[in-house]
Amino acid sequence: MVLVGCHVSIAGSIDLAVGRAGERGCDTFQIFSRNPRGWKAKDLDAGSADAFRAAMRASGLGPVVDHMPYLPNPASPDDEIYEKSVALLAAELRRCALLGIPYLVTHLGHHRGIGTEVGQARVITAVNRALVDAGTESVMLLLENTAGEKNSVGTTVADLFRILDGIEGEGRVGICFDTCHAFAAGYDLRTAEGVDAVFGELDDRIGLSHLRVIHLNDCKGDLGGGLDRHEHIGLGSIGEEGFRHILHHPAVRDLPLICETPVDERRDDAGNVAKVRELAGT
Repeated sequence: MVLVGCHVSIAGSIDLAVGRAGERGCDTFQIFSRNPRGWKAKDLDAGSADAFRAAMRASGLGPVVDHMPYLPNPASPDDEIYEKSVALLAAELRRCALLGIPYLVTHLGHHRGIGTEVGQARVITAVNRALVDAGTESVMLLLENTAGEKNSVGTTVADLFRILDGIEGEGRVGICFDTCHAFAAGYDLRTAEGVDAVFGELDDRIGLSHLRVIHLNDCKGDLGGGLDRHEHIGLGSIGEEGFRHILHHPAVRDLPLICETPVDERRDDAGNVAKVRELAGT
């Protein structure tokens, strides 16, 4: 049995996200705990956090995954953006702890021309500072691989290893593997051999124990095209056969699978969740 869900809205009140996940047939789900397009957010009050925790207990769903907002760039050479990114990362870790959310996914940012190694070093420092500033050890920060776009610092397994290797605090940081991003970066997930190769490399370089969440998305672009555009499961370049290979791989089988797929006239969130179950054979 797979553990599959999607990203759901917190509109109205954060605890309402739990019911929305249930309506879509989710076992697990992902949220933004705040407006993802701004730097500032209202503090979570105890009542909202308690309502979310109570809704989670009643639902039987989980684990919940929180995603960082879009604006932070922990690889940025701009000191103002960098400091705001560190502060927001620490704040989001604290929000997760208050809500009882075990995983926070973060993008690794873009180096803006200062070079990959320098950008990666800035990410390492940013994460180490945020983990200390957050003052909580109940939340694991998950580094998400990127699609190979210009100036990215976390595209390959080797990139993720270099960043993880510099982060202090055993058990505080893991990996969120995005299938669309991996395919766009050049990892061919259409065949059993290609799927074996990427998870074998993850195991050899990082260790599969660090792999905690899968962002399960098809890709609108070509293999190695660097295009971060998600598509419905099985309707993009990875295709249904590719997802069968992914979903039957032992590295993936027991992990939370989060679809970040479109909602349009072809399929909605519930349709993608159902398609995952179909391809997984459950």
